[in-house]
Amino acid sequence: MVNLMDKLEALAVRYDELQVRLSQPETLNDMDNWRRLMKEHADMEELMGAYNEYKTVLDNIAEAKEMLSDEDMKDMAKEELAELEPQVEPLERKLQLLLLPKDPNDEKNVIIEFRAGTGGEEAALFASELVRMYSHYADARGWKTEELDSNLTELGGVKELSMMISGAGAYSRLKYESGAHRVQRVPETESGGRIHTSAATVAVMPEVDDVEVEINPNDLRIDTYRSGGAGGQHVNRTDSAVRIVHNPTGIVVQCQNERSQIQNREQAMRMLRAKLWEKAMEEQQSEVSEFRKNQVGSGDRSERIRTYNYPQGRVTDHRINYTSYKLNNFLNGDMDEILDALIVADQTARLQAENIG
Repeated sequence: MVNLMDKLEALAVRYDELQVRLSQPETLNDMDNWRRLMKEHADMEELMGAYNEYKTVLDNIAEAKEMLSDEDMKDMAKEELAELEPQVEPLERKLQLLLLPKDPNDEKNVIIEFRAGTGGEEAALFASELVRMYSHYADARGWKTEELDSNLTELGGVKELSMMISGAGAYSRLKYESGAHRVQRVPETESGGRIHTSAATVAVMPEVDDVEVEINPNDLRIDTYRSGGAGGQHVNRTDSAVRIVHNPTGIVVQCQNERSQIQNREQAMRMLRAKLWEKAMEEQQSEVSEFRKNQVGSGDRSERIRTYNYPQGRVTDHRINYTSYKLNNFLNGDMDEILDALIVADQTARLQAENIG
């Protein structure tokens, strides 16, 4: 186990060193190096602030304990200890979390892909419920939603749909949502009253840029075609829809929701970069079994992560054995209860893996 104080003291030495180096003339004359050191310094500020607060509390506790031997100061010392000692554990937990390696994608926008699974039309209708649920959640947090591509059924169900959610911390909140979502309910398309089970899959990918995922234009086959599907008079009558095939991987993306071919191509490239990133992460994680074991869900689309049981008003996340009986609220975008529990479970697993304490 890595001793918490030893690790923090070593980082404090580095933080002080950075402050000195940032003020030196040779650093100021090398702007690339200055920016790199400035970012490292900024990334450590919250941790060092919490560390200083923690040390102050420990010092005050030590002083109060010394005062216990003085009869005149004894009562005051006990009052101080009663106030100070409960602060230690929360501060230690905060420091442990701040020491965890940060996910560089946490602040990014996300692309979410929905697909109807087993269950025919009922699965497609459930997929549309999931689209609505995440849209409401995004609205509640002030995030922007943008549909990139869709393939709908005649009844308004979702065969496939891709959407972008843009907002600070979107990936940090939604990255645990990839997997198979199962629903148990009486289908809207049936009057017999029998409960059916069907499923839809969700894939959550961070939006990545050109620097993070390099794409060789020679590896792409780009086709244009006329937009189709539901839409009536609003369906484009020009070849504005775009389909891109990445030949080395066989990944196919398409977009037809924008009015111009250029816009559809831009959106399709955003989806392609996200899918190539996802594929690279899957390959990397499959080589690191310990990493996968400590994840809250692997992100595998085939992994059943959650059940939505309508008759019981229940939603259960199978990865952390967490059940809530607020299904209607959850489906209306009030998702934080389970998302917070997933984040805590993931942090706990990562702390155990990092062996910090």
